[in-house]
Amino acid sequence: TAWTMRLWRPGSLGVALGVFMTIGFGLQLLRGPFQKRLPGLQLRQSWVPSLGPTVKSCLPRQRLVFLKTHKSGSSSVLNLLHRYGDQQGLRFALPTHYQFGYPKLFQASKVKGYHPQSSDTKKPFHILCHHMRFNLKEVLQVMPSDSFFFSIVRDPAALARSAFSYYKSASSAFRKAPSLAAFLSNPRAFYSPGGRGNHYARNLLWFDFGLPFPPETRVSPHLPRDPNPLQLHIVPSSGAGPGSLFQPMTTVANSHEQPASFASSDFGPSSFIQWGLAWLDSVFDLVMVAEYFDESLVLLADALCWSLDDVVGFMHNAQAGSKQRLSAVNQSTVKGEDQQLTARARAWNNLDWALYTHFNRSLWARIEQYGQSRLQRAVAELRARREALAKRCLMGGEALDPKYITDGRLRPFQFGSAKVLGYVLQNGLSQKDREECERLATPELQYKDKLDAKQFPPTVSLPLKTSRLLPPY
Repeated sequence: TAWTMRLWRPGSLGVALGVFMTIGFGLQLLRGPFQKRLPGLQLRQSWVPSLGPTVKSCLPRQRLVFLKTHKSGSSSVLNLLHRYGDQQGLRFALPTHYQFGYPKLFQASKVKGYHPQSSDTKKPFHILCHHMRFNLKEVLQVMPSDSFFFSIVRDPAALARSAFSYYKSASSAFRKAPSLAAFLSNPRAFYSPGGRGNHYARNLLWFDFGLPFPPETRVSPHLPRDPNPLQLHIVPSSGAGPGSLFQPMTTVANSHEQPASFASSDFGPSSFIQWGLAWLDSVFDLVMVAEYFDESLVLLADALCWSLDDVVGFMHNAQAGSKQRLSAVNQSTVKGEDQQLTARARAWNNLDWALYTHFNRSLWARIEQYGQSRLQRAVAELRARREALAKRCLMGGEALDPKYITDGRLRPFQFGSAKVLGYVLQNGLSQKDREECERLATPELQYKDKLDAKQFPPTVSLPLKTSRLLPPY
């Protein structure tokens, strides 16, 4: 039977949009204050905004689901989750290797030590945070329904630059193209849906979020004008009614699973995207934005009732030159070929662009509620603490070329054509400082191995072997 759900828009300052959607998934929605996430494409309870700048009494959230999207700054978020869980003695839902069967949809059976549980109270894991393609039904087999769900997105133009460099050997479309500019000038000459690794080449964020794709449509050779090429943080005026963002829509699915596709002719591209964004709004408590990473960290700390020290950290898995490329995408001085490449990347990755602009707006609506001046003070404090830690911990005070990193525990995995930067610790650190600095500087694969050994210690004493590092995709 069809079921009706009510959407509460994040960042709406407590005013419900009261949008109702009827979706024939054969499910029933639980009502009331104890509403749970249901298997399949179900909506979870509404996000209730905090009381702005007032001091609130709260307990730190420790049941967390982080969707680690690709090439979006997610490795830096992963490091702070690793450190927090490690220091707090929390249990991670870990993959057997380094990701959960990606690019296949997440399956609970891929979690090391997972055993089916009958209730939330018996689920033993606190944090699920490694690479996966999101699958809510299976995630809820592992994590309690009241977990804090969050993720991070990045401007598709910046993401495309990073992905082309990093995944050129993994994507058949990228491998055929001599350059990103050549690829984006005529992507159909290189790209074929379903080609090996081609999920990296188009709408990678949409893919990672586990959303189904609309029927393939031909891209016009006349690329649309970039609707907002430079400044994305402007909050829409209050005059824009909810109808301009969401419309009631109906669709049919064959099961409780996230559907693989929609073939209904009356489910147009615009409605399709609106449906996907509405569903993500209902599932995720917060979606960070890579271009406003520090602002996002402050909001994350506030939402989790964590201190700023809990979210201070260093950038991880950054490619050499990535800072300059990110800056170029954001600056109003971008001209000529770079501006054209940016517009083409956003047009080719049209689903990602819709997703990114949506969560950019919701982030800044949330910032408005938090308080701009309050946020600016918190961001300044966060950056000052990071800078102090870098001076105390790091040789040179910054990320270095991997050729300078001789300690295998701190050398990041190298993949793709660009060098992945890492860190070298200062000499003469005290034992306490060295332990703290090492946690801050440890790359994601090595930290995962450390957590694995901690949670699943060997039953017999065997010589330690360095596990073969696999590419984190």
